[in-house]
This record gives sequence, C-alpha cells and structure tokens, in this order.
Amino acid sequence: MQREEKQLELTLEALISQVADLKNSLVSFIYKLENEYDRLTWPSVLDSFALLSGQLNTLNKVLKHEKTPLLRNQVIIPLVLSPDRDEEIMRQTEGRVPVFSHEVVPDHLRTKPDPEVEEQEKQLITDAARISPDVAQKQIQSLNKMCSNLLEKISKEERESESGGLRQNKQTFNPADTNALVAAVAFGKGLSNRRPPGSGGSVQTGQPGAGAIIAGASGMQQVPMSGAPAQQQPMLAGVQMAQAGQPGKMPSGIKTNIKSASMHPYQR
Repeated sequence: MQREEKQLELTLEALISQVADLKNSLVSFIYKLENEYDRLTWPSVLDSFALLSGQLNTLNKVLKHEKTPLLRNQVIIPLVLSPDRDEEIMRQTEGRVPVFSHEVVPDHLRTKPDPEVEEQEKQLITDAARISPDVAQKQIQSLNKMCSNLLEKISKEERESESGGLRQNKQTFNPADTNALVAAVAFGKGLSNRRPPGSGGSVQTGQPGAGAIIAGASGMQQVPMSGAPAQQQPMLAGVQMAQAGQPGKMPSGIKTNIKSASMHPYQR
C-alpha cells in the first residue's frame, strides 16, 4: 500500500511539473499574440507550436508509462467546503479559485462533460452511424480535395508575394555612380581643368572658351586639297603668315580653297 502511494506521489509530481511547463509555454505564446503581434513572424509562431506539441507528447508519455498508476481508479472527495476565502487554494490556483464552496466543486471535480455537451456528442455519434461507408468515403475524398486546392492556392499566393517582393527590392542602379554624376554636373566634382599638352599662346580672360578653341585649332594639321592647283599653295601660306602676324586674331591652321562663283553651271 505504501509503495503504491509513493508511486502515485511521484507520478503526480511529474505530472505537475509537466503541466507547469506547458502552462508557462501557453502563457508566453498568448503574451506574444496579444502584445507582440505587430512584429511576430511565422517562424516564431511555428516554433511556439512545436514547443507546445513536444510538451503535450511528453505529458502523454508520462501518462502512458507502465509505471504510472491508473488515475481513473483514483477518487477525489472534498473533505471541507467553505464559502470563506482560502489563501492556500488561492496560491495553488494562482488566484483563479478564491473559495472552495458548493458552487465551484461540481465544475472543478467533474469527471464527465456537461449534460448539454453529452447530448451534442450523442447526436453526432448517431448521425455518424447513419452514414454508409461509401458515402463517408466520398465525403472524405471531397474534403481532402477541397483542402488540397486551398493549400495550393495559399502556396501560389505565397510564391507570388515572395517573387513580387524580390522584384521590388531588386536595385536597378548604382547609388555611388548616381551620386558621382550628380556631383560632377552640379558642382564639377571630379572634373579636370588641365590644359591639353601642346597648346600655346596666351588667352584673354574676357573671352570664355578661347583656350579650348585655340587648343583645338593647334591640334589640327594642314592637309592640302587634291583639287587645288599647285600655284595657289604659296599664296595661301602667305595669307596664313599674315593672319598669324595680326595681333588679337586667332591663327588658322585650316586651308581653305575658295572657288570663283562667276561661272554658273546653267549659264551659257
């Protein structure tokens, strides 16, 4: 007798410990749902469900263990009923049950469901017994098909939302290049103001852009035109020397061949 009582006490302690862990997990999960719903992620919810499922499986293993006595054979009888406030019951129930009176005992020590629940359960069992196996199998297949279609739609929506998010987050430009281009256009950052090599002569400050014109002109070569007569080259060279000698004028490095317009092609 003492051995059975000792085994019962150990079993109850193990059950109380498992139930306390399960209760703490439920409290933590409910707190997340009520206070952290704005930043709660689906992997975190799955982790909470996995923790609760593991704790429930552990509790079932303890109940189904071969050394666990059959709790259904144990009878709980209230020894004292009082309408007064009981501090020990308050501590044991964490404030949920302030008194242990005739009003709360039938609810807390009930071993069967409420009469209304029993009637509903009997009605469901009767309705299920009236269905033939073929009809039940068709209903099961229809329900499975509906669940499969629903899961497929949910998976499709998730894939489309993920692909849409990736397309929106994909960057199509380089911010560093954009900033460098804006700084170069607006403030001239990174642009070189050095004069090209080979450019000579002084440029007047009152004429903007003259340095670039002179630099471009000095880089040009004198290419004789094939159609020009040989006797015109000394004259053009003399004109170039004269232009170079005039102050304030830009020397020209390009030969020009001016033809007389006196002969009109349609003129007789």
